[in-house]
Amino acid sequence: MDYLKAFGAGAIAVVIFHQGMLAILQAVGLTDRGPFSMQPTAPLGVPQVLSLTFWGGVWGVILFVALRNVSKPLNWWILALIIGTLATTLVAWFVVSPIKGQPIAGGGKPAAIATALLVNGAWALGTTLLLWLFRVPPRLR
Repeated sequence: MDYLKAFGAGAIAVVIFHQGMLAILQAVGLTDRGPFSMQPTAPLGVPQVLSLTFWGGVWGVILFVALRNVSKPLNWWILALIIGTLATTLVAWFVVSPIKGQPIAGGGKPAAIATALLVNGAWALGTTLLLWLFRVPPRLR
C-alpha cells in the first residue's frame, strides 16, 4: 500500500507543484514552456502532462524507497529534496534528453538549467509533503 501511496504522491505533485512552478516561471518570463502541455510525446503520442504525471509517480516510488530507512525527520526532508531535485534533473539531462535528441542540460542555457532545477525541486518538496501527509514514511509515524 505504501508503494501505491508513493506513486500517487509523486503523480499528484507533478500536477500541483511541478506544473505550478512551471506556470510561475513562465509568468515571470524565465521559460517559454507552459504548464499542462498536451503536446504528444514519443513514442506513444501520450500528452506531455500525462507522461510527466506517470513518471512523477514512478519517481515518487523511487524517492520512497530511497527514504524508507531514514529515521530522523530533518534528514528525511533534506535527503528528499536533494534526491528529488538532483536525481530527477540529472536523469532528465543525461538520459532522457539524449534519447529524445535534445541538448544535454538544456544546451547549457542558464534559464533552462534554472527551470529544470526549480520545477524538479518543487516536485520534490510537493512529493515529500504528500508522502508525509499520506503517512508513508514508516519510521517517521
